[in-house]
Amino acid sequence: MKDSATDTLTAEKMGGLRMTKQRQVVYEVVQEMAMDHPTASEVYAKAKDLMPTISLATVYNCLETLTDAHAITQVNIDREASRFCPNLQPHAHFFCAKCDSVFDVNLHQQANAAEPWNLPQGSLIDEVNVAMRGVCPNCRED
Repeated sequence: MKDSATDTLTAEKMGGLRMTKQRQVVYEVVQEMAMDHPTASEVYAKAKDLMPTISLATVYNCLETLTDAHAITQVNIDREASRFCPNLQPHAHFFCAKCDSVFDVNLHQQANAAEPWNLPQGSLIDEVNVAMRGVCPNCRED
């Protein structure tokens, strides 16, 4: 499961935190399941296959640590279970109300995520989280 994307996650990129075996496994699982934006339970099921001794609590702790270190992002919509995304580029998420799929929505070439908002004069954006809900093309055809 190792590749260049997972090999580049160092203690320096984690704010000085040590990359434990458990954190590495959880990070690799999130990377591998990126297209699905997995929940903690889904990460746990896959991580358990790779590291049978890992507990659900450890997976939650690893996900929280990786999120706090900005190695992954936590995606929330309504009251559904949090999902996790390794895509650190500016993007939004589209949730399909029929099939529960989650898709990354990238910005147009050279677009600025801060531009479409009518912010108070002098505001500085540190982070933008945009989530859209609708019906994906596959479900619209049904």
